[in-house]
Amino acid sequence: MKEKSLLSEARQIQLATELVKLGARLQVLEANTKLSRERLVRLYKEIKGVSPPKGMLPYSEDWFTSWQPNVHSSLFINIYNYMVKYAHVQGIDAIIRSYKLYLEHIEINQLPRVLSLTRAWTLVRFLESKVLSVATCVECNGNFIVHSLEIHSHHVCGLCHVPSRAGKTKKVEAVETVDMGHGDHEHAA
Repeated sequence: MKEKSLLSEARQIQLATELVKLGARLQVLEANTKLSRERLVRLYKEIKGVSPPKGMLPYSEDWFTSWQPNVHSSLFINIYNYMVKYAHVQGIDAIIRSYKLYLEHIEINQLPRVLSLTRAWTLVRFLESKVLSVATCVECNGNFIVHSLEIHSHHVCGLCHVPSRAGKTKKVEAVETVDMGHGDHEHAA
């Protein structure tokens, strides 16, 4: 019977811990560690204080091509590609390091966190399986996520051609309505 290496197991636990802290779902932990499902569930509960969410991952490739998710996914994948090419990091380590840089970027620029670690992991899998690909915008020369089967010889990104309703949420619209109502009230007085 082959004896398990304590150091190898410790590395697996450390990797799983880091993934859980970054918000990875149980399926990501199972795919990237050699720990049993039972141990991963116990570890998840110990770190988060709750059981891991149940069910399938709800992500389709279409999510990555809608406006705001596309901008964030494209930012992440450009960081990821840079890490793979120039830092010579591969696999889950490249995803973790790239995701941490993505988080730093959105925090510094006070942007909402749109991309979860699980979505970032899924994105890399979609790119590796050629369901999605990267196309260059003809206006800004930035690289953006697109469906592989689309024609992208004249691709214009969502930053160069912002959709008319982009960034408009019910919360933003409610704030604008309150601000406009408040301003009108002051002018009337």
